Amino acid sequence: MTETVPALELIGAGRTFGNVIALRDVALRADSGSVTCVLGDNGAGKSTLIKILSGVHRPTSGELRVDGESVLFSSPRDALARGIATVFQDLATVPLMPVWRNFFLGNELTTRAGFLSVKRAKETTKRALLEMGIDLRDPNQPIGTLSGGERQAVAIARAVHFGAKVLILDEPTSALGVRQSGIVLKEILAARDRGVAVVFITHNPHHAFMVGDRFTLLGRGRLLAEFERGEVSIDELMRAMAGGDELASLAHEISALRD
Repeated sequence: MTETVPALELIGAGRTFGNVIALRDVALRADSGSVTCVLGDNGAGKSTLIKILSGVHRPTSGELRVDGESVLFSSPRDALARGIATVFQDLATVPLMPVWRNFFLGNELTTRAGFLSVKRAKETTKRALLEMGIDLRDPNQPIGTLSGGERQAVAIARAVHFGAKVLILDEPTSALGVRQSGIVLKEILAARDRGVAVVFITHNPHHAFMVGDRFTLLGRGRLLAEFERGEVSIDELMRAMAGGDELASLAHEISALRD
């Protein structure tokens, strides 16, 4: 049986900033039609990892591969040209602009005369969102009037519509409540079901466990563990993420102080 070539892969990746080691010997694999969850607390190296995958930084060691081919990105534009789209926490949207303008921001539809094709843009926006399970009644409403989860959903649908083969999501549920997080998690699964390789970066193991097919755990810039779905329970995932013995030792110390 031939092994599937990952859509995106990091092999032994490291990144230094002067004398500071941000990442050391980190591996990551993202397959088409699957969700790879990258988990870690603050300072684990998630932000540096995102910037390497999205073309902001080059790794100072190791290798980045796209569809099995070794690549060196010089900018996010290079990554996007290879089908790697990143949705950062700030979403890169303009709150006062309508949803359809935000959907086509940087990819405007124009007529032969060079004018904006407003009607076609609105229709395309509504259809693309509906295909991702988002029933937006009025594409004219300012995107700033949508909830946080709905804005994340629009950003995900936009990336998928414009041909993303790999979708990197930077903590998309971190500032959301339960219902709004649910909207985003459903969109992650919708993107996966359309054959996209999703890299879901989060510090929330519960959200990761709901949608993940593979789990990569980072701590202090290092790879702590890797699990396939079915190899780990939510409790085991949380323990591995928290550092296991280190967490138990801390709990013992706190208990002693409390008593």
